[in-house]
Amino acid sequence: MGDESPLVRAAAVQAAPVFLDREATTEKACALIREAGANGARVIAFPEGFIPAHPIWFHFHSGTDATATRLSTELFKNSVEIPGPEVTALAAAARDAAAYVVMGVCEKDPGTFGTMYNTQVFIGPDGAVLGKHQKLVPTVGERLVHRPGGADTFGAFDTEFGPMSGLMCGENSNPLAIFALTAEYTRVHVMAWPNHFPKISVPMADIALTMAKGFAQMSKAFVISAASVVDDRIREAIAQNEDDVEFLSRPEVAGGTVIVGPDTRILAGPVPGDREEIIYADMDFEVGIKMKLRHDFAGHYNRGDVFRLLVNRDATRLMETFASTPHRLGSDIEILDLPPQPGLGQGDGSAGFADS
Repeated sequence: MGDESPLVRAAAVQAAPVFLDREATTEKACALIREAGANGARVIAFPEGFIPAHPIWFHFHSGTDATATRLSTELFKNSVEIPGPEVTALAAAARDAAAYVVMGVCEKDPGTFGTMYNTQVFIGPDGAVLGKHQKLVPTVGERLVHRPGGADTFGAFDTEFGPMSGLMCGENSNPLAIFALTAEYTRVHVMAWPNHFPKISVPMADIALTMAKGFAQMSKAFVISAASVVDDRIREAIAQNEDDVEFLSRPEVAGGTVIVGPDTRILAGPVPGDREEIIYADMDFEVGIKMKLRHDFAGHYNRGDVFRLLVNRDATRLMETFASTPHRLGSDIEILDLPPQPGLGQGDGSAGFADS
């Protein structure tokens, strides 16, 4: 009889946050999760920085003007701690929906008031937090408020139907990141996008669709691409003038939520940028088998003797504490017994990297 390939329903949420209101946006997100679960979704994807918002004001304001400073302060005050009450509420909604949820949040380090990350939180159908992915390199204005993510948060997560991964916005065009996730045999990939791109960009929906098809072609995974939208509350908060309001009112500057199969066919969407909607598609993993018969870049359609990728998953710490035993050499010199530094002077030539 052989292996079974059950159908798994995917959902992609296109919606605006309750701008810079953590509690209200969490409540909205939980309602959307339960709605998607009631419609049979087993995987539910949300946009980038959905709780409490993405720092799109830097497309209109300088980094240190009064408006940007005020909005950035509100972003921090409304950011999410992991673990924390917002994640607990999301986990309860995921459990009620019996679905995997990938939620975009602005994350802050617990008990601090200075550092934020652009993060995707992965939650299982039992309400357990599977882990998180922090955006490796913040893009353009994000760098003013977001720290680069930790190397230890990169990679796919195990699910009942195979590995699932996620990247945000421009990360989805990073060829090394794409290959690393392909080599982890990701079967479902979640792309998360903000409310809009800068004025000089190609429309976000066009880029998102290109990236979704490209990722599907290379990985042979299903791609669930979720984008946010702009509402009146956002326009009022960030627009400097009538030209900004007009730009932020164009349907083509936002949206583009779409679900793409391993054969690059569009299964649902794209959704225009002027409306909120949940789209659904049934994922038949047998399609992935058929596509990998043609070329499997993590297997028979590659040359490990020619190409090799190293991925460092060691967490970087800014400070380490240790106990030292000084050895005195004369009256003014002492040598401390420092802890060994991996990959530095250990005699094995290692640079602290692990194969992936």
